[in-house]
Amino acid sequence: MTNFTDMNRQEQRAYLMKPIIDELKQVGGQATTRDLKRAVVEREENIPENILTMYKTSRNGRKYLPFNFAFNFAISNLIMAGMLKRPKQGIVVLTEKGREYKGSRTKLSDAVYKISLPQWQKKIEQNKKSKASNIDIREEESLDDLEEDWKGPLLNALLNLSPGKFELFCRALVAKMNVDIDETIGTSLTGDGGVDGYGYIKTDDFRTARVAIQAKRWNPSNSVSSPEIDKFRGAMDKFRAEYGIFITTSTFTRDAIKASRAGTRVITLIDGDHLLELIAKYELYVTKKVITTYELDDFFEDEN
Repeated sequence: MTNFTDMNRQEQRAYLMKPIIDELKQVGGQATTRDLKRAVVEREENIPENILTMYKTSRNGRKYLPFNFAFNFAISNLIMAGMLKRPKQGIVVLTEKGREYKGSRTKLSDAVYKISLPQWQKKIEQNKKSKASNIDIREEESLDDLEEDWKGPLLNALLNLSPGKFELFCRALVAKMNVDIDETIGTSLTGDGGVDGYGYIKTDDFRTARVAIQAKRWNPSNSVSSPEIDKFRGAMDKFRAEYGIFITTSTFTRDAIKASRAGTRVITLIDGDHLLELIAKYELYVTKKVITTYELDDFFEDEN
């Protein structure tokens, strides 16, 4: 099978439709687009493991993630074909038609395009009537994906931090998650025993657990593999940590994800894309800017 990155845009959108349907079936029929995207990448071995950090720069200098375009258009086509619905921003739900589909990848994309392409053509004609040259590629993106305007620069800023400053940043982030950081362990640039941070978290009113932190400021093209997970687990044993958090600006190989879930103690993995989302969630050294926008109702598209 052709590698995903070697496919053209139309082929990528068609390829993603079946995994999207299959993953929604696995998780009960509903998911956020962000979680769904990450799950599809994790399961599909034909998709590069680091594709969610493979940013490009447009002619106007804007950072964007090409995979988002293919993923979002696949979602939009499935919605047009009645396989999915979007009850609210950032959420997709499998319809009865989608749940009942059991055919091949090719049959699915053919069936979907048979319904969706005429609708795209109608949109193009409407845009021509309104003197728009073509459909803006962002038209079918969710508002969530306008985030690429800040995600790319933020990732670059993290990559430009020194290793020591990145470790400090990660400890600050984990502290935002209600972990009480121990300033005597893992805060030295040398001889940290394999951990870059250590702390304690209350799991209930009277029980406290030890948390070990590992931080890797790696280039997005260099994924964290399973041996790194095994080494970190050894460090957790040394410090008798019940929980482990492994943070990277890169991604994790599929074997690394499996290794993190093995044994009695599951290690929480935070890859580059998830890291950016957490930074935004906790507003750690970033300032939130709210932009209001509006979507036109069908009234404006109906025939006069």
